[in-house]
Amino acid sequence: MKKSLSVIALLLLLCIPVFSQTPDLDEARRLAAQGDAEAQTNLGVMYANGEGVPQNDAEAVKWSRLAAAQGYAIAQYNLGVMYANGAGVSQNYAEAVHWYRLAAEQGHAIAQYNLGVMYANGRGVPQNYARAYLWFSMAAAQGNEMATENREKASEELTSEALNSAQQLATRCFDSGYTQCE
Repeated sequence: MKKSLSVIALLLLLCIPVFSQTPDLDEARRLAAQGDAEAQTNLGVMYANGEGVPQNDAEAVKWSRLAAAQGYAIAQYNLGVMYANGAGVSQNYAEAVHWYRLAAEQGHAIAQYNLGVMYANGRGVPQNYARAYLWFSMAAAQGNEMATENREKASEELTSEALNSAQQLATRCFDSGYTQCE
């Protein structure tokens, strides 16, 4: 009997700013304007959460997109969250998957978890419990307890042959540093 995975939920939180101390807004803006991906990400989070600036989802998307385009994993994850939630952009699960995947392939554990959720629930991608198992395994290897629980639920949806294949793919993905996950 197939078990419902309806309890699987996305972690739809933006990563907190990565400033090591209280940010100087003027300095953050200056660095962001110069193309500093960390500063752009921080500004995006500040705008998303209304921290030190008026809350503005469009500005959050703008700054997050600039950092994400530079390959900054936290910004890619945050942009995935924005697309999944429809915050500052039209809700688009396929775009959320795109950004989660880019961050997941850099080892971002929450993006890996959310990518697993998208596969388990068929949001933005065809439902695929083997791919869900793969990405839950990657996040679980980094200590994500929800990923461990949901990996077990996904495994219950797979035949023994499909589970064996998913485990082999997960091993290959992990051993390759996330470059051979498809």
